[in-house]
Amino acid sequence: MAHLGDGDLPGYEEIGERLTEEFGGVHAPETVSRCVAAARHGAHEVTGAASPDLVERIARKHLQVLATVAAEKLRQASRTTLGNAP
Repeated sequence: MAHLGDGDLPGYEEIGERLTEEFGGVHAPETVSRCVAAARHGAHEVTGAASPDLVERIARKHLQVLATVAAEKLRQASRTTLGNAP
């Protein structure tokens, strides 16, 4: 199902800008934009509304989880490269 872009409704573009700055160097702006759009869609599907505050909290949590997973994959890859795999 297609998601609306960040700039389609007032308030969501600012969320994307804040999160892009917060996660700069960790996630590409496109990733942040997709997370904001997915959070808005999910919030609307579950609660029937998608307040900017809720969307920002959901998107931030998704981005944090993605960063944690990426860091763990990198850590595991470096262990394997060094011959330290279990």
